[in-house]
Amino acid sequence: MRMVHSLTTPTALRKPATCLETFVSNKNFRRPAALTALAGTALLLSGCGVNSIPAKEETVKARWADVENQYQRRADLIPNLVSTVKGYAAQEKDVLESVTKARASASQVTVDPTKLSDPAQLAAFDQAQGALTQSLGRLLVTVEKYPDLKSNEQFATLMSQLEGTENRIAVARRDYNGSVQDYNTEIRTFPSLITAKVIYGAEPIAPFKATTVNADKAPEVKF
Repeated sequence: MRMVHSLTTPTALRKPATCLETFVSNKNFRRPAALTALAGTALLLSGCGVNSIPAKEETVKARWADVENQYQRRADLIPNLVSTVKGYAAQEKDVLESVTKARASASQVTVDPTKLSDPAQLAAFDQAQGALTQSLGRLLVTVEKYPDLKSNEQFATLMSQLEGTENRIAVARRDYNGSVQDYNTEIRTFPSLITAKVIYGAEPIAPFKATTVNADKAPEVKF
């Protein structure tokens, strides 16, 4: 009797199918269903803050850059302001030197945008800028004693620019704090808080609070 060898591989010797092979060979698989599943996964991840958390963090950094830019704008005005006042009130040496020194000190204090979660860093920046604000306030009070200076066209222009800059600083601080509140709310509420801790290790960002007395109040500019 002739032995007929089966061409079929015994079940025990078959190589286990991979997950990919099983997935591709599944007759129930349909492309639209896969796309729907992918879309659902993307939507789920989006709802968990995977995209919104870093986006909000970048917004905070951008708003902080606006704050620094406006303070720098103010610092850039001071040399011309001091020089103009000096031309009419050279005897006010102490006040002029105070403003100059406060500007130099404020320029040396910077904030690392990657460490905005450190309130001490923001406090140091605010104290330096607050000291400059107070020095400017004393300078403007001194100016009141010099009518000729107040009527000087260049001085008037500088005062107008200073007033506009102080308003911009106030707006920039407000916008920064608003973006911080938005970010902190995102990483502290479900389900984003899970993503914030597990994926990003996110920490709350510090708001910009005035730590120096009247530091958040712009020096009053009068003409």
